[in-house]
Amino acid sequence: MKNKGLILITGATGYIGSHTVIELINAGYDVVGVDNFYNSTAKVLDGIKKIVGFNIKFEEVDCSDYKAFEKVFVKYPNIVGAIHFAACKAVGESIEKPLLYYRNNIVSLLNLIDLMNKKAKQANIVFSSSCTVYGQPSKKYLPIPETAPLVKSPSPYGKSKQMAEDILSDSVVAFPELKVCALRYFNPIGAHPTAYIGELPNGVPMNLVPFITQTAAGIRDHLNVFGDDYNTPDGSCIRDYIYVVDLAKAHVKALDKLLGEEPEAKKAAAKKIVAAKNSPYPAAEASGRWFVYNLGTGKGLSVLQLVKGFIKATGVKFNYVIAPRRKGDVEQVWADPSKAKKELGWKAATPIAEVLKSAWKWQQTLPKK
Repeated sequence: MKNKGLILITGATGYIGSHTVIELINAGYDVVGVDNFYNSTAKVLDGIKKIVGFNIKFEEVDCSDYKAFEKVFVKYPNIVGAIHFAACKAVGESIEKPLLYYRNNIVSLLNLIDLMNKKAKQANIVFSSSCTVYGQPSKKYLPIPETAPLVKSPSPYGKSKQMAEDILSDSVVAFPELKVCALRYFNPIGAHPTAYIGELPNGVPMNLVPFITQTAAGIRDHLNVFGDDYNTPDGSCIRDYIYVVDLAKAHVKALDKLLGEEPEAKKAAAKKIVAAKNSPYPAAEASGRWFVYNLGTGKGLSVLQLVKGFIKATGVKFNYVIAPRRKGDVEQVWADPSKAKKELGWKAATPIAEVLKSAWKWQQTLPKK
């Protein structure tokens, strides 16, 4: 298979980053990963090796440390694209530790943009964004299209993603060599089918599915379902749960698009690009170097539906209780992923039962704490 170029992956040993490393290699890309193991471990590299058959290029680096991060670009001058996963990601934790989230999520991005412009062979960035940029959308925007208004997020995590998109869109306008694809994830779940890698949070899980699997494994006494009095069919929050491997494959498609685009001067001569009506980033969009896609299944599932779906798919019962609402949670949100299907040729295709089985298979490989 022809080598399609060297891609920098920040947060490479994280949950989504590690799965994306696999799919990039499967697609013919070379990879250099960086991570500081804030919310992961070096053991993830062993899991990646078991799947791909070799040790990937890797540097232990905090992307918020400019000088340390710069050394990666000096060592690997042929980088043609970057996927930026390195960020803190839990809504609840962000409310408790806002400065951590703003410092890590914003400074690391500023460093990446600057270094990609100054040091990389090509400045293509795929950004790990989030559906939290939409806040709690009105019902007329459900399922959510990319044209839905961006609403102020109730959490520092969501605000950091909105700030990041602002920074990236401004940078596209300022730097003519920069191309950016912002991927707005909904709720990634599941694990690689080999069960060599999966979601492995440090300490108490902040996300639903690892808390479910740890409770089912007897590590936790019970699962808290935060609220059963929302305006939804069963009273619990609704989300769009997407298989992490399907999500990882979307990053390959996004890179293919950025690297396969015609030279900007040639494209501009061919046709004038006009920003969509009511676009929050008209100048960036009109440049032809700014792309945004929702990544989800297009179907909303409630927390209680997911809990009961896990029990049905695996046959494993566990204790769960209704708890008070959690500050910062939105009521319901799910994607309209039709733009990604049309322009990237991508869709989430894995049935939810298989996804939940993969999460349980992964949990069974982990030691009981």
